[in-house]
Amino acid sequence: MKSKQQKVTENLVLEFLDAAGVVERRLDSALSYTRGISFSEFRLLRTLALGNAGGASRVDLAHAVGLTPSAVTRALKPMEKLGYVKTVSNKRDARQSLAQLTDGGRVLLKDAEGVFHDTFLSSPLNELSSAEVEAFQARLEELKRR
Repeated sequence: MKSKQQKVTENLVLEFLDAAGVVERRLDSALSYTRGISFSEFRLLRTLALGNAGGASRVDLAHAVGLTPSAVTRALKPMEKLGYVKTVSNKRDARQSLAQLTDGGRVLLKDAEGVFHDTFLSSPLNELSSAEVEAFQARLEELKRR
């Protein structure tokens, strides 16, 4: 039988996931409307920009943004056609090809980061104190490690 604390914690997790979904949908809508990319595509571009200059494999990207490798491939295809991302093939193993951010992708990312920032300004999370942000971030890091 669950303790009262376990029930409270489970409800808190569900509320957290619901809230995260709302934030993600707002960001997705703002990015889609103003820059024509989804929040998932934004995260992929950001991951590529923050990572190795040589690029990243689809498996590594999938792990970094919480998608499957096939979802990453589907997301990168249109961005590649539009010139935001390029693929560097591995001659020995096609599965080891790397995605790289192009100059056009960097421009798009910079614009999208502005949209992200503006959208986030209206979020209640933006009103947290530095101490609250640090505590929240520590708990999130702890969740990711377990």
